[in-house]
Amino acid sequence: MSQIVVAGALISGATLLVAQRQRPPELAGLWELPGGKVATGESEADALARELREELGVDVVVGERLGADLAIGESMVLRAYVVTQTGGALHPHDHRALRWVSVAELESLDWVPADRAWLPELAKRLGE
Repeated sequence: MSQIVVAGALISGATLLVAQRQRPPELAGLWELPGGKVATGESEADALARELREELGVDVVVGERLGADLAIGESMVLRAYVVTQTGGALHPHDHRALRWVSVAELESLDWVPADRAWLPELAKRLGE
């Protein structure tokens, strides 16, 4: 069975929160939508809310799916959701840096390869 990995697109006005990875070495320094693995018995929404609380220090409400599922290797499926911050204070507990970017900056970021697939969908949402 595939391991589901969830990522959150935290949008505030016309900006998107992106997180710069610290590890593993091959992905360090690249930007991504923050998130993590879904634990056994956990819903995707619960997992994403937990991961964002652990990684960023924020409470979120998980909204609709963003784009399509992305297969990573043979055993992982990456899914993104739009999230809304409801509390907490942003802090990069698990990342090198956090940054708010506009639609104009999306293409210029050095993205984790898998997350690039969501750029058209993210651009559409930020442009709205």
